[in-house]
Amino acid sequence: MVRKQHPWVFEASITKQNKEGKAGDLAIVFDQKKNKFLALGLYDPSSPIRIKLLQFHKGANIDENWFEEKIQQAYDKRLPLLATDTNSYRLLYGENDGLPGFVTDIYDTVAVVKLYSLIWLPYLSIILPIILQITKCETLVLRLSRNVQRETAALKGLEDGQVLHSQLEDPVVIFREHGVRFSANVIAGHKTGYFLDHRHNRKRVGELAKDKRVLDIFSYAGGFSVHALSGGAKEVYSLDISAQALETARQNALLNLPDPTLHTIAKDAFVAMEELQKQRKRFDIVVVDPPSFAKKASEVSGALRSYERLAKLAIPLVEKNGILVLASCSSRVSADDFFAVAEAALQQSGRRFQEQERTFHDIDHPISIPEGAYLKCIYYRLD
Repeated sequence: MVRKQHPWVFEASITKQNKEGKAGDLAIVFDQKKNKFLALGLYDPSSPIRIKLLQFHKGANIDENWFEEKIQQAYDKRLPLLATDTNSYRLLYGENDGLPGFVTDIYDTVAVVKLYSLIWLPYLSIILPIILQITKCETLVLRLSRNVQRETAALKGLEDGQVLHSQLEDPVVIFREHGVRFSANVIAGHKTGYFLDHRHNRKRVGELAKDKRVLDIFSYAGGFSVHALSGGAKEVYSLDISAQALETARQNALLNLPDPTLHTIAKDAFVAMEELQKQRKRFDIVVVDPPSFAKKASEVSGALRSYERLAKLAIPLVEKNGILVLASCSSRVSADDFFAVAEAALQQSGRRFQEQERTFHDIDHPISIPEGAYLKCIYYRLD
């Protein structure tokens, strides 16, 4: 896998090690048989992925120039997106941009760095100024994953939600996504404050929504809902178990429209969909975008059953000649398995259907390793 430039070296695959290392120490990987240089990376003593690899086949100085080249390459990949009316994007997508465990999202002039490993702490003083320089951001916020928070509890002066550059008068940052305005709480919100990955699907639903009735299931902060309203939807129902998320959805709608026709349902999605069926509610577009159902391999079969159940509950809610949009963000569930489950549910329903399109990752979530591919979405038109 190292020869194929996969960035993970697991503890179990290391046969010989000359000394113990600290988080962030440079680790040189040699071939076991030929004793030749294979790669170099950063040592992580607290993770089963013991070395996160940065450089393959030939040596390099992991210095300011090296990081600047990596981050500039990542930025250049996003330029087509930035040519649209969008000022929010993922600048660095961890392993997929050559920086394992290091994520950076941009919201207008605020950069939010999220660390998933302690290996990056020794390099922040080098990397953060480069991010500010390349993106022209004015403010930088540090977010830490739960495991990094636990491991850094003893380190003074480092905490989740810390502003590391300039000041942030309001933790809620307003940004644009293809001309539609949204908000992100960059200090306390999920992940870095918002989920940017479905941007192109939200835009697509907005394009389909004119004069339509739309149901957005697992709506969270209303990404699909607000794009649908901005696209001229007649009315939109946002369904989510979190009343707080639905209030954020309403605020996001008000950022774009003075009096949005947005109805909110704060209930468990499975229960609410059954109730909507009993009420004989029908919608021209139904979007089902649940959270990840499979965090580990043992949960995959259960996740597929949940996706099938959701599809079966959603199908009767789709009006004649309506659109059903089904999505999955479970990386352990393959696209082929997810699409197969969706199609099986449609076949069992007895309704005629036609697949319209399949989508995967947007341009700011590039894929360089199989584990980086998690998002899949499919559009059907029902009779």
